Amino acid sequence: MPHRYHAQKWMDTRRGNPVGRRFRLGVELGSMPPAFFVAVEEAVHRTLRQGPHGWQVPDCEVTMTHAGYWARQSHSHGTFDKSMSSTAGDFRNLTPLVLMAALTRAGTRVHEPVHRFRLEAPGDVLGTVLPALARLDAVPTDTTGQGGSYLVEGEIPAGRVHALERRLPGLTRGEGVLETAFDRYRPVRGPAPTRARWDHNPLDRKEYLLAVARRVVGR
Repeated sequence: MPHRYHAQKWMDTRRGNPVGRRFRLGVELGSMPPAFFVAVEEAVHRTLRQGPHGWQVPDCEVTMTHAGYWARQSHSHGTFDKSMSSTAGDFRNLTPLVLMAALTRAGTRVHEPVHRFRLEAPGDVLGTVLPALARLDAVPTDTTGQGGSYLVEGEIPAGRVHALERRLPGLTRGEGVLETAFDRYRPVRGPAPTRARWDHNPLDRKEYLLAVARRVVGR
């Protein structure tokens, strides 16, 4: 017999300045048992570890705007039957579906870490170093001469730092000195990269419900 979920809820998400992950109630506290609200909030934070592209969503405000549930029920003269009533597990299982739909409507942006860099190199190789930096998506912001060498400062995607470190000896005859440090996050340029999900995919409603039903039946 397929498992039925006796839970109703709607959610709204808001994107804006960095706020961290917040969960707010837009419904009365007495509209559901406290354990159900706890289950929803826990599921919200767990779901935000993997957004629509598989990356965590660090900044998002989630508001629970509607709620409904089936009170404890049973067959005539029988004991409590959870298949006829709402449980905290129903809300925990359905929250990822509702939240991911809200995130898709609101839209998300994938950001990448960017590092500052300082590169000292002999002056006669500057014409080779600058094009190599451009090929690695590095953006010089300042270049100054220091005697027979140059100091180049700028920013580079964190994912490109290792490639620059590998190429530096050949570009500078082993005389280059590179320093990097994390600076900030910025929106990814071009198509957003995706990361493989490690849980059931709530973006695929049919696949997700089948997976959850198998998990519930197997308990």
